[in-house]
Amino acid sequence: MVFFIQFTHHEWNGLRFWDLIQPFFMFIVGVAMPFSLNKRLAISEDRRQVTLHILKRCLFLFLFGTGLHCIYSGKLVFELWNVLTQLSFTVLVTYFLLTKGWKVQLGVSLGLLALTEILYRAYHPEVPFEHGTNFGNYTDQLLMGKINNGGWVAINAIPTAAHTIWGAICGNLLLSNRPDSEKVKTFAIAGLLGLVIGFGLDLAGITPIIKRISTTAFVFASGGWALLALAFFYWLVDIKKQKGWVFPFLIVGMNSIFIYLFAEILGRWLFKTTGIFTTGFLSWSGLEEHGLALITAIVTLSALWGLCYFLYRKGMFFRI
Repeated sequence: MVFFIQFTHHEWNGLRFWDLIQPFFMFIVGVAMPFSLNKRLAISEDRRQVTLHILKRCLFLFLFGTGLHCIYSGKLVFELWNVLTQLSFTVLVTYFLLTKGWKVQLGVSLGLLALTEILYRAYHPEVPFEHGTNFGNYTDQLLMGKINNGGWVAINAIPTAAHTIWGAICGNLLLSNRPDSEKVKTFAIAGLLGLVIGFGLDLAGITPIIKRISTTAFVFASGGWALLALAFFYWLVDIKKQKGWVFPFLIVGMNSIFIYLFAEILGRWLFKTTGIFTTGFLSWSGLEEHGLALITAIVTLSALWGLCYFLYRKGMFFRI
């Protein structure tokens, strides 16, 4: 049961493995942005065209995110809680910081976190991070006329922009001529510092780690894990040249937005359909409900990966 619960979001104050998926995604998008910008500038040599492309990409991300909420609800709604709507904001902010120095980028990211902390505390000084009465809920009422029952808030886009900005800082460092060992050391030290700050704020009772409202403690803690993951995999793949196991992940990364949308729209149907066969064929095994659900999830994940592999073999890559 402890294992399975790691694949669900924490109810409020705490951190589970599943809570790290979105920050890692925001972070790795930031890492890729300096590489993407350099490539596009090399092709077009026109910054205005690149800016127009970024604006169009952010618009599509926003529309995809709001569109998914309509599919979830089965009717037209205007809701801003999806990760894609928030990514449309974080990408835009990060793009306009890409040519600035890392000190400016880091300063802006810390400023966004400080702003988040101030807004929550100023709105409700006594209990700033309570579900239903926090500043994020207030802004959701203004923007959408409703609050999310699960506690998610739209202004998570402000603090989580730090994840994308930190990723861009790392991307620029990867492109630099500094020694690989120095890069890994920098990522590792920054990651450990993020963990100390994030968990320190939580343990000291200053700011709790809450993913659903993306508190500053959560951003630091999850950002710390993202930096440590980058340090480890850069060391493993680029320095130690252990690349054989990367291919399955590369296939998914080439169509990440597509497979995310596919899974969000048809994932539950696919899981339910797969369950008909896995449960039926394995009913004799005596496996309990959790065991059957795990097997069904693995088969469903394999089917999604197979779709990515099919698109890869056909040379079909969905880009925005």
